[in-house]
Amino acid sequence: MPKPSQPKLSHFDASGRARMVDVGAKLSTRRAATASAFVELSAAVLESLPTNPKGNPLEVARFAGIQAAKRTSELIPMCHPLALSHVDVQTEIVAGGVRITATAATVGPTGVEMEALTATAVAALTIYDMTKALDKAIVIRNVQLEEKSGGKSGDFSRSRARA
Repeated sequence: MPKPSQPKLSHFDASGRARMVDVGAKLSTRRAATASAFVELSAAVLESLPTNPKGNPLEVARFAGIQAAKRTSELIPMCHPLALSHVDVQTEIVAGGVRITATAATVGPTGVEMEALTATAVAALTIYDMTKALDKAIVIRNVQLEEKSGGKSGDFSRSRARA
């Protein structure tokens, strides 16, 4: 019985060298992605968030995440620069920390998963930076893609994948 074919990593050429994928022949379609992260904070740090002398860490993190999404191709070598049509970063205080959710969208020939993931990661790092003086034990967890839509590979939803 033949084995199902394994997906190939498109960022490598036939010799195994890293390369930027040519997306010039791909159709431009609407593509969107949502990613999340969790910043584990002590009760004392959570309580201090509104009175941080550096400013509101959650609001600064939102702005940092938006800025990071727009600069993803400068940070990740094989990412294409994208004209983003939308970026949104949300922060929510929950039990044990802050949940970050970022959504990115574009109309183009390649997806925006990396932009959404970069937004959440940088937002999480910003919360760490703005609160590290209070606690060095802060942990950033679960930077992950939640869902994506559009493109040749189709839609993905972490919640449906787990079901």
